Amino acid sequence: MDFRLRYCKDARLRAQRLRQLYCARPQDEIFARIEIPTIALCEFARRLAAGYTSQPDIAERVAFWDGMLAERAAVSDDSIPSAYLSEMDQGLYGGIVGGKVQFMAHPENGWISSMVSPILQDWAGLERLKIDHEGEWYRYYLRVLESFRELGKGKFGTSHFILIDGLNFLFELFGATRTYLELLDNPAKVREAIEFAYLLNLDVQNKFFEEIPLLAGGTCSNMVEWIPGRVISESVDPFHMTSVDYFEHWGREPVERILARFDGGVLHIHGNGRHLLEAVASLRGLRAIYLLDDLDYPSAFSQLKVLKARLSTIPIVVNVGFAEFLQALNSHRLPGGVLYKVQTAPSVDAANRLMERVREYRL
Repeated sequence: MDFRLRYCKDARLRAQRLRQLYCARPQDEIFARIEIPTIALCEFARRLAAGYTSQPDIAERVAFWDGMLAERAAVSDDSIPSAYLSEMDQGLYGGIVGGKVQFMAHPENGWISSMVSPILQDWAGLERLKIDHEGEWYRYYLRVLESFRELGKGKFGTSHFILIDGLNFLFELFGATRTYLELLDNPAKVREAIEFAYLLNLDVQNKFFEEIPLLAGGTCSNMVEWIPGRVISESVDPFHMTSVDYFEHWGREPVERILARFDGGVLHIHGNGRHLLEAVASLRGLRAIYLLDDLDYPSAFSQLKVLKARLSTIPIVVNVGFAEFLQALNSHRLPGGVLYKVQTAPSVDAANRLMERVREYRL
């Protein structure tokens, strides 16, 4: 396996471990990404406060990721260095069809995310939507892909980024509240919009894989680090606020349809979406699940044994603090088949000492 990155000297070994996690699904081993404080992130937070910001300069964004990933190169964990195109988060899809794109800075992780105001006033505008390959935001997307590909070459990869399809795209058209009402009032039109969203997302994701080469036959991922194949990052966020029946009626088929066009996909579940676990676990093409934490909900790590039982052998990613992880490691209470995102080691040496124990851990 040819896998050489300047910011990841042991990339081949890491990819072997991750391939084991996502393909063989071992239940007696654990895996970890360990965060450390970085100057790059501190500098980002000094320059940009949380909230709305201007359209980011592409060169500055590449430089941010280059700096942060260079600092992380001393950590020998299970991570694969890659930049996440947060600028392409939600706003790209709406921008391509004429939406007004806005950007927000996130000092806690160095992201600049994007979104759009509701695009349509009524359903009459749906038939006028088109995928504009010559428009401002598609051309911006191509410049971003080219810049990260060329300036990161040989140093770090470029992560896949989130899909905005299904009801997520309806949110961009009308906003969340009205989307839920339209499911009842205009189900046929909702189906038309979901079909358009499928074609739009397929176009955007195919372009990503055309422009960003696989690394050693796999996809870099902000969710799961690296995973074999052309793998997409799906979202079922709108169904976090619905019943499972609504997911089965409106969500399953669009998700499975687009996963089938690639080598499957990964998805994330927020704290308020854990009632969906059994349903999403049965999705055809699902490769892994990232269990996120949210305010006013117990952390996924604190409930991991129960949550894991509901997901069987599907690989899981969870967040956990350094001290809490170390305590569970010392008492041999860490479930296997999990990638732990450990926040935040006090030093590189502490991170690497911890990682030695992670590799040795067996159930």
